[in-house]
Amino acid sequence: MKNLSVSTFIHILFSVAIVILIATFLLFLSWDKDRQKIETYKRYQLISITFLSNLQFNTGKEELNKLYKELHVRAVPKEQLKSIKEKIQAHAETIFSGGSSLGRVRVFDIDGEHYIYIERMEHHLMLKDNRPQNYYFEIALLLGVFLISLLLLLYLAVLKKLYPLKNLHKQIQKFAKGDMKTRITYLYDDEIGKIAKSFDDAIVYINELSMSKNLFMRNLMHELKTPITKGRIVAEMIEEEGTKKVLVRAFERMNELISELAEIERVTTQSFEPKFEYVMLSDIVADAQELLMTHSNCLKIEIENVSLNTDKKLMTLVLKNLIDNGIKYGKDKCVMVSNHKNTIEIISKGDALTHPLAYYTEPFSQKEKRSSGFGLGLYIVDSILEKLNYRLEYKHEDKKNIFMLVPM
Repeated sequence: MKNLSVSTFIHILFSVAIVILIATFLLFLSWDKDRQKIETYKRYQLISITFLSNLQFNTGKEELNKLYKELHVRAVPKEQLKSIKEKIQAHAETIFSGGSSLGRVRVFDIDGEHYIYIERMEHHLMLKDNRPQNYYFEIALLLGVFLISLLLLLYLAVLKKLYPLKNLHKQIQKFAKGDMKTRITYLYDDEIGKIAKSFDDAIVYINELSMSKNLFMRNLMHELKTPITKGRIVAEMIEEEGTKKVLVRAFERMNELISELAEIERVTTQSFEPKFEYVMLSDIVADAQELLMTHSNCLKIEIENVSLNTDKKLMTLVLKNLIDNGIKYGKDKCVMVSNHKNTIEIISKGDALTHPLAYYTEPFSQKEKRSSGFGLGLYIVDSILEKLNYRLEYKHEDKKNIFMLVPM
């Protein structure tokens, strides 16, 4: 029940209510039918006893008329007796038969009209039942139709009231998929309208924050580039090699950080979409090796040349970062790249990670301060792989760290 959508719950609720109402209506009809049978039997039994008893004493015409009035019956005129008897013989249904030593009474149904035939020695009476029409069935039918119609109208009214939720959901999904220009529309000031307005206000606020963040990042990177470049030029002029090396490396690291921050901003943007194409794995590895500018003896390639449907530039960056990590932190400073079909493995010698992989894919997460990294490498890798429909996995075997790129 907790996972049911609101619309599904309403469908079930009203369906159960209508089924219960129909079942109650059918039970009432069944009860009413049985009740009518019992009442009919009692009525004709009373008529049977009353007329047979009175005919025994040769009741006069005036007294018979009084009985007719009390029991809601009337004598059939003599001119109609013949046709009535023919109909009884042809297709009448006997619905009551009773009597005693005094005589016999039978009730026939002819096209919905009831005729009572009484035999008492020389007395033969044909009476027509003039009991007032019972409208219980018609009333029950109208009431049932009214209640079912009312439930259906309420059902449609509730669905119409909830329809704006579907529109709200679609607009929120568009925003979640990166359409930052989406605006939440609302027509009424009810609860759904208030929720829509709150979401719209949140979208406006998020867009303002995003624009502010992007502007800040771009200005920051732009402003830092100039002093870093100038500092690097000045550092190159220093004659003392030790100091010069430290300063040059510091400026290089700051430049690397700016580049990594720019890549993070680009890749983690909701609207960013990779350019998928079929590319050979060997070409991706070659491009990653070129970006690293590493010596051939530090990188061992053992791959089956397969075709991948991916963004070449981004996958190259992923491999470059993982190979660079293996070279930086591996015990022998060497890395092997291999694959099993579409799963790519980056293997280097080293101790097992002391934390789960998720710890290292968070930005700026490092076990200890290192001069060789900012803790952004695996975060960038994980962010890119999510866009490329891959996932990053890790295992440690035979004193080797193995990072795997597994397609989802």
